[in-house]
Amino acid sequence: MLGQLAEKTSPGLQSVPGIGPVTAAIIICAYSHHGRIRSEAAFAALAGVAPRSASSGNTVRHRLNRQLNRAFDVIVRTWLSFDADTRAYAERSRAQGKSPREIRRNLKRYVCRAVFRQMHAMA
Repeated sequence: MLGQLAEKTSPGLQSVPGIGPVTAAIIICAYSHHGRIRSEAAFAALAGVAPRSASSGNTVRHRLNRQLNRAFDVIVRTWLSFDADTRAYAERSRAQGKSPREIRRNLKRYVCRAVFRQMHAMA
Protein backbone atom coordinates (compact mmCIF):
# COMPACT_ATOMS: atom_id res chain seq x y z
CA MET A 1 0.00 0.00 0.00
CA LEU A 2 2.89 2.36 0.81
CA GLY A 3 4.39 1.65 -2.61
CA GLN A 4 1.10 2.53 -4.32
CA LEU A 5 0.80 5.79 -2.38
CA ALA A 6 4.40 6.71 -3.17
CA GLU A 7 3.87 5.94 -6.87
CA LYS A 8 0.69 8.05 -6.92
CA THR A 9 2.43 10.97 -5.20
CA SER A 10 5.69 10.77 -7.09
CA PRO A 11 5.40 8.68 -10.28
CA GLY A 12 8.60 6.98 -11.37
CA LEU A 13 10.58 7.62 -8.19
CA GLN A 14 10.59 3.93 -7.29
CA SER A 15 12.02 3.08 -10.70
CA VAL A 16 15.40 4.43 -9.53
CA PRO A 17 17.51 1.46 -8.39
CA GLY A 18 17.64 1.27 -4.61
CA ILE A 19 14.45 3.23 -4.02
CA GLY A 20 11.68 1.08 -2.62
CA PRO A 21 8.42 2.03 -0.96
CA VAL A 22 9.97 3.02 2.39
CA THR A 23 12.84 5.12 0.97
CA ALA A 24 10.43 6.73 -1.51
CA ALA A 25 8.10 7.67 1.36
CA ILE A 26 10.98 9.19 3.34
CA ILE A 27 12.10 11.22 0.32
CA ILE A 28 8.56 12.39 -0.45
CA CYS A 29 8.00 13.45 3.17
CA ALA A 30 11.26 15.41 3.24
CA TYR A 31 10.59 17.07 -0.12
CA SER A 32 6.98 17.79 0.94
CA HIS A 33 5.85 20.03 -1.90
CA HIS A 34 7.20 22.01 -4.83
CA GLY A 35 8.64 25.28 -3.56
CA ARG A 36 9.51 24.10 -0.04
CA ILE A 37 13.12 23.42 -0.98
CA ARG A 38 14.57 26.10 -3.23
CA SER A 39 17.46 24.17 -4.79
CA GLU A 40 19.32 20.90 -5.02
CA ALA A 41 21.94 22.30 -2.66
CA ALA A 42 19.27 23.05 -0.04
CA PHE A 43 17.91 19.51 -0.42
CA ALA A 44 21.44 18.13 0.04
CA ALA A 45 21.95 20.29 3.13
CA LEU A 46 18.66 19.06 4.56
CA ALA A 47 19.80 15.47 4.02
CA GLY A 48 23.23 16.11 5.47
CA VAL A 49 25.07 15.19 2.28
CA ALA A 50 26.29 18.65 1.30
CA PRO A 51 30.07 19.03 1.06
CA ARG A 52 31.69 20.08 4.30
CA SER A 53 33.52 23.36 4.58
CA ALA A 54 37.28 23.02 4.84
CA SER A 55 37.83 26.53 6.16
CA SER A 56 38.72 27.30 9.72
CA GLY A 57 36.75 29.71 11.81
CA ASN A 58 33.22 29.65 13.12
CA THR A 59 31.32 26.47 12.37
CA VAL A 60 28.08 26.91 10.45
CA ARG A 61 25.49 24.33 11.45
CA HIS A 62 22.61 23.05 9.33
CA ARG A 63 19.43 21.26 10.26
CA LEU A 64 19.74 17.65 9.14
CA ASN A 65 17.09 15.13 8.27
CA ARG A 66 18.65 11.90 9.51
CA GLN A 67 15.94 9.74 7.96
CA LEU A 68 16.58 11.28 4.56
CA ASN A 69 20.34 10.80 4.99
CA ARG A 70 19.72 7.15 5.88
CA ALA A 71 17.48 6.72 2.82
CA PHE A 72 20.28 8.02 0.57
CA ASP A 73 22.71 5.69 2.36
CA VAL A 74 20.46 2.70 1.58
CA ILE A 75 20.31 3.74 -2.08
CA VAL A 76 24.10 4.16 -2.30
CA ARG A 77 24.78 0.81 -0.64
CA THR A 78 22.37 -0.84 -3.09
CA TRP A 79 24.16 0.79 -6.02
CA LEU A 80 27.53 -0.31 -4.67
CA SER A 81 26.24 -3.88 -4.46
CA PHE A 82 24.57 -4.13 -7.84
CA ASP A 83 25.79 -1.39 -10.20
CA ALA A 84 29.09 -1.98 -12.01
CA ASP A 85 29.63 1.72 -12.81
CA THR A 86 29.22 2.69 -9.16
CA ARG A 87 31.65 -0.02 -8.07
CA ALA A 88 34.14 1.20 -10.69
CA TYR A 89 33.80 4.76 -9.36
CA ALA A 90 34.43 3.49 -5.82
CA GLU A 91 37.55 1.62 -6.94
CA ARG A 92 38.91 4.69 -8.75
CA SER A 93 38.24 6.83 -5.69
CA ARG A 94 39.91 4.29 -3.40
CA ALA A 95 42.95 4.34 -5.69
CA GLN A 96 43.05 8.14 -5.28
CA GLY A 97 43.24 7.68 -1.51
CA LYS A 98 39.66 8.53 -0.55
CA SER A 99 38.17 6.77 2.45
CA PRO A 100 35.06 4.56 2.14
CA ARG A 101 33.11 7.15 4.15
CA GLU A 102 34.14 9.95 1.79
CA ILE A 103 33.23 7.83 -1.24
CA ARG A 104 29.76 7.13 0.18
CA ARG A 105 29.27 10.82 0.96
CA ASN A 106 30.14 11.75 -2.64
CA LEU A 107 27.76 9.10 -3.96
CA LYS A 108 24.99 10.29 -1.63
CA ARG A 109 25.37 13.78 -3.04
CA TYR A 110 25.10 12.36 -6.56
CA VAL A 111 21.94 10.43 -5.61
CA CYS A 112 20.51 13.50 -3.88
CA ARG A 113 21.04 15.57 -7.02
CA ALA A 114 19.34 12.96 -9.22
CA VAL A 115 16.37 12.51 -6.85
CA PHE A 116 15.86 16.26 -6.46
CA ARG A 117 15.80 16.75 -10.23
CA GLN A 118 13.26 13.99 -10.61
CA MET A 119 11.06 15.34 -7.79
CA HIS A 120 11.35 18.89 -9.12
CA ALA A 121 10.42 17.81 -12.66
CA MET A 122 7.24 16.12 -11.43
CA ALA A 123 5.91 19.23 -9.73
